[in-house]
Parts: sequence; structure tokens; C-alpha cells
Amino acid sequence: MDWLDADGYTIGRLLVTRGLAALYAVAFLAALLQFRALIGERGILPAPRFLALTSFRQSPSLFHWRYSDGLFTAVAVVGFALAVVTVLGVTEQLPLVVCMLVWFVMWLLYLSIVNVGQVWYSFGWESLLLEAGVLAIFLGNADTAPPLLVLILLCWLLFRLEFGAGLIKMRGDRCWRDLTCLYYHHETQPMPGPFSRYFHLLPRPMHRAEVAGNHVTQLVVPFGLFLPQPVAGIAALIMIVTQLWLVISGNFAWLNWITIVVALSVVPDSFYGIPVDATTTYGPTPIAYTVAVVALTVLVAGLSYWPVANMMSRRQAMNASFNKWHFVNTYGAFGTVTRTRREVIVEGTSDAVVTPATEWREYEFKGKPGDVRRRPRQYAPYHLRLDWLMWFAGISRDYAAGWFPRFAGKLLENDPAIVKLLRHNPFPDEPPRLVRARLFRYRFATRAERRATGQWWMREEVGDFMMPMARHDLP
Repeated sequence: MDWLDADGYTIGRLLVTRGLAALYAVAFLAALLQFRALIGERGILPAPRFLALTSFRQSPSLFHWRYSDGLFTAVAVVGFALAVVTVLGVTEQLPLVVCMLVWFVMWLLYLSIVNVGQVWYSFGWESLLLEAGVLAIFLGNADTAPPLLVLILLCWLLFRLEFGAGLIKMRGDRCWRDLTCLYYHHETQPMPGPFSRYFHLLPRPMHRAEVAGNHVTQLVVPFGLFLPQPVAGIAALIMIVTQLWLVISGNFAWLNWITIVVALSVVPDSFYGIPVDATTTYGPTPIAYTVAVVALTVLVAGLSYWPVANMMSRRQAMNASFNKWHFVNTYGAFGTVTRTRREVIVEGTSDAVVTPATEWREYEFKGKPGDVRRRPRQYAPYHLRLDWLMWFAGISRDYAAGWFPRFAGKLLENDPAIVKLLRHNPFPDEPPRLVRARLFRYRFATRAERRATGQWWMREEVGDFMMPMARHDLP
């Protein structure tokens, strides 16, 4: 065995590569199903317009050479296909160079999508998937032993992810320090899941225990990752359990799942209780591969200056990339927790002039709260990008200024791509003459309110978000 080979992590590497490939498949599928409405040639924020205003150096992407909706479809389909064959175990059976090439192509294709995705792709888990994808290129195939240095780099990624998230909370909202943030967060998170209401209704001492446990997991446990086994494996398992708690309590796209996948790289084979053939022998590690792994390690060490400096800064940034390749990033979210949930409710009417008799019909989104009688759905690890941006719109109009008027304009056209992103279009035959948006305060129904009304949510109007607009009023 080469001195850079890791002994006892065969299962961990298998789970990491298969898990990352599965998340790549989800990401490419989400891009394929949503891009026409969001960044297509006739989308809300068209990619061709963005590309005309930016250079390759500013946003590296294959689409700088040419963009069309057909080419985007091809990119997403190829990426999805490569991810699926990797999940099925085909890629790891290929020669080492070909295996690495498959992972490189998946990373390059998704980078090309993220870097033209604009605000729709401005989430930390995009950078996290890309960074983990780079490391996966160097995890080797079935004929090579798990590379020790790459496993250490995955451990370093997990540390930055968890410790950075813990620091941003302690430096941010006071409620994290007085252990009260979960009095609100299960209710006000971007897109609650089917069990979020039950978590919200837990006794307040339980909420305080949740926050305290989160602080221990994110601020103390990460240091255990660098200790000898079994301590490192136990630390990773604690993080996995915490992430599964978050999976059950909300919808955070693939953020929780990719954290779990990366954490599996720290868990040794001995923890699984599954006999791993001790006589398994790998072929000699190619010198060029070893050199590449060492070069990668040196590169990560150099680029780590920026995320470490950021974590040490009192003005720590959340989910920031320090280069356009989204490699060696800083992570952390929800430094501030909203106390009340405000939802933008979009409505349309067939009337050309608003009168007291005007009938307004409500649009229903797939994931974000709307119909008070509809239980929140589970969508993660799939990412409903429009629904997430609507949550930001409810916090401030400024977050939606660049895209909401165009979205409203698309509704006034009954744009087929936009309509596909909605759960219910109240104007299936012809588009509305006017659209408007109102702002409501939403809260989970108490147990008594749920029994009396059958509603999951209670809501009250707090004001206008957008006055009634006709097609000629909007871009």
C-alpha cells in the first residue's frame, strides 16, 4: 500500500461517491425542469442577456461560447445521465483517467449552469456541491485505494461547513445566544416541511435544548474530526444525526444531504459491522495520480486562507465564494432568524378595471405556503427555486426588485414555462387582465385552531406588495 493510501475507508468512499452522484442527479434534474422559466431565452432573467454583460473571467461557463435553450437542455441531460451511471456504480469500474474525467465533466457542466443562474443559483449548497465535486474527481476508482489526502480534504470541508455555520449564529442574532431562535425558526424557515408544524409546537424547553445541541454539534464536535478513530467517526455520526433532524424538520434542498454524504467519508469501515474483505488488494497507485492528489492538497491549503480569515473575522460573511470556480468556500446560514412569517400572495383577475365586485383568484405555488388548508410538502433534496425566492420577497421588496415584475408579466401572458412551476393556475383558458400581490402574516395553527378549522396555517393581511398591474405596466 502506498503511504498516501487510506486503510479502512472502502465503504466510506463508496457512499461518498454514490451519494454525491445522486445529488448531482437531483441538481441537474432541477435545472432541466426549471431553467426555461427562470433563465431561458424567454425566462424571467434570460441567460443570454446576462452573458452579454459578463465575461468568461467574471463567470466561467461553457455558455459563453454559445447559449441556446436546446444546448442548456443537452448540458443538463448529459450531466444527469453521467450522475445516474455513477450512482449505478459504472463510473468506478472505468479506468482511473476515465473515471476522473466523468467526475470532471459533471463538475464543469454544473459550474456552467451555476455561473449563469444569477439570483436563482445564489445559494450556498450550489457552491458546496461544486466544491465536493472537485474533491470527488480525485477519490479514485475501484482499482485504487482510497486516497488519504482527499479524505482529509473532505474532513476539512466538513469542518468549515459546520464550524462556519456555528460561528455565524453566535455572532449573529441574539436569539442564538439566549437559546430562543427555535421559538420561531421552524415556523419562519424558507419552506417548511410536513413535520415543521409539529416541531414548532414542541415545548419551549425542548426548543432551547435543540439550540444548545446545535451549538455543541457545530462549535465543539467539529474539532473531534481531526482526532484518532473512533473519536473522529463518532463526531461525524453526531453531525449526521443532527442533519437528519434538520431533514425531518424542514426543506433545505440538498444542504443537509450533502453534509451527511461528506460526513460519511470520516466514518471507518469498522463502524458498519459489515465484513470488508481484508484480502482486497488495490493496484499500484499511479505516480501521476499521486502527484495530482498532492497538488490538489497544496492548492486547497493555499486557498484556505480566505475562508479561515473569514471565520476569524467579526464581519464573517455567510455562504461566500472567494473565486468564480466555487472552490474552497466559506459556509454558514441563518445568522439572523425572522420572528414572523410574511408571505407574498399573488392573485389575478379577468376584469380590466378593479371594482368592489372584482373577483381575485389566487395562484398556488408547489412548496411555499399559500392555501391555509394545505399541509406543507416534502421536496428536499429537490430545490424549488422560485418558491425560495418568494420567501426572500416576503422579507423585503428589495430582494425581488430585479425579477418579480417580470414574473408578474409572465403570469399576464400565461407563459407555459412559468405555469409549470406553479401548483395551480387559476386562469387555465386565458391569461388574467390584471395581477396583484398582497402581503400576509402566516403562522402555524395551534392544536385547538387545527381541530376547529382544519387549517394548517392561520393568516392575516398586512398590506400590498404590488398594486394591480396590466401587461403594459410591466416589463
